[in-house]
Amino acid sequence: MTNPQRHAEHAHFLRQLRLFLEELCCEICRFQVAGHHEVGAEEVEVAREADLGIPGAFADVIVRPANRPPFFVEVKYGYAAERMVEHFARKYSRPSPNLPNADRVIVVLDREGRSDFDRLTDRLRKETHPALMLEFWDEARLQELVWECFGIKLGALNPEGLFELRNAIDDIKWRWAFGERHVESPLKASLLWHFGYSRLLQLRKVHHFVPEQIIPPRRFRNAVVLLADLASFSSFVRDTRDDEVMRNVLTTFYSNSRYAVINTGGMMCQFVGDEVLALFGVPDVQDGYAERALACARWLLQIGSSVSNRWQREIDRVQPSGGVHIGMSIGDIQSVMYRPFCRSHIGIVGDAVNLAARLLSQAATNEIVASNAYFQTLAARDQTGFQEMEPLEAKNVGLIKAWKLEQRSSYSTRGA
Repeated sequence: MTNPQRHAEHAHFLRQLRLFLEELCCEICRFQVAGHHEVGAEEVEVAREADLGIPGAFADVIVRPANRPPFFVEVKYGYAAERMVEHFARKYSRPSPNLPNADRVIVVLDREGRSDFDRLTDRLRKETHPALMLEFWDEARLQELVWECFGIKLGALNPEGLFELRNAIDDIKWRWAFGERHVESPLKASLLWHFGYSRLLQLRKVHHFVPEQIIPPRRFRNAVVLLADLASFSSFVRDTRDDEVMRNVLTTFYSNSRYAVINTGGMMCQFVGDEVLALFGVPDVQDGYAERALACARWLLQIGSSVSNRWQREIDRVQPSGGVHIGMSIGDIQSVMYRPFCRSHIGIVGDAVNLAARLLSQAATNEIVASNAYFQTLAARDQTGFQEMEPLEAKNVGLIKAWKLEQRSSYSTRGA
C-alpha cells in the first residue's frame, strides 16, 4: 500500500471515529446530567451539529440541562494542533450569540502520540473566551466515562475494537429497554435503529409492549410524516472528485439526522439517497408529538447547513446553496412487512407520505412546507413564523393549502 493510500484510509478512519465518539459522548453527557438511564433521561436536550450563531460555525454537540447552563462538546480526536486552535478561535473566542449563557466546552482529543499535549491545551485555553471553562477528555478519561455510563471497558480505538464496542453498547441498551426477557429477540437491531432505547423503554413502561408489538403491520392514524433532503445534492456530487468525501459527508448526515429524529421522540423510518423519512405519533400518539416533529425539522435545517459547509470545504467549485428543505404532513399511514413472517424489515405507505413528498418539492432551501392539517395541530406559539402560501398544485393530488416556515441560512462557502 502506498503512503497516499495509507494516509487516505487513516483519514477516513478518523472521520468515522469522531462520529462514533460524538454518539458516545452524547450518551455519556445525558447520563452525567440525568444520573440514570430511565424514562425522563431524554428530557436532557442533546443536539448535534448545532448552529452557534456565527456564520458557518457549528458546535459538534450542545447539551442543555434543565435549570443549569448549557455546555458544548467538541470531538477533535486526531485533529492537527493548528487546525484545532483555529477552530476554537473561530467558534469560542466570544460567547455564542445563540447560547450566550453556556459555561464550558468539553474537548475530546487524543493524548497518545502528542508530545505537545500540554502546550496544545494551553493554546486552546488562550483562544477560548474566559467565560467558557475547558474540560479535556483524553483516552484515559474516556475509559473511565464509558465504564461509568455503560459498565464496559473501552477497548482499542481500532476498527475491530470499535465494532465490538458498538455491539456491546447496543446489547446494553436493549437490556435497558426490555430487561433480560427478550435478549435474543431478532428485532433488536431493527427496533434500536428505528427508535433508540429510551423510546423503546417508554413504550414498554407505558403500554407494556414487547418487541413484537412495537411496529406491527397495521394502520397508524394521525401520524406526522417528515421528509427532508439535501439541497443541491446532485451538484455537490457532480463536483466531488473523491468518492470517499461524498461517503463521509453522507454518513455524517445520516448519523446526525437519525439522532435528531430519535431524540425528539420520532421513528427513524429510512434514508433514500439524501432523503430522510421520519414519523411521529408511531406507534402511539403522545401529547406534544406534533410540536416535537417541528422541533426535529428545525434541527434538521441546522444539520443540513453544517453538512453542506463541511462538503463545500472539500471541493473546488463553490455551490450557490446548501442545507435541506422539508415537507411535513399529518394523516394515516400503513406499515407493511417486506417479507412474510418478518418484522425486522418494514415499509411505510399512505397518502400522508405522498403529500409530504409533494410539499417537499415546493420547499426552497432552509424552508419547511407543512400541510394545513398539520399546521392547525400546532400550538399557537409554534405557528409563529409560518406564512400561508398560495394553493399548491400537486400532481395526482390537486390543490393543496399549505404553510411555509423559513429559517435563516447558516450555510457559508467560507465556513468550517
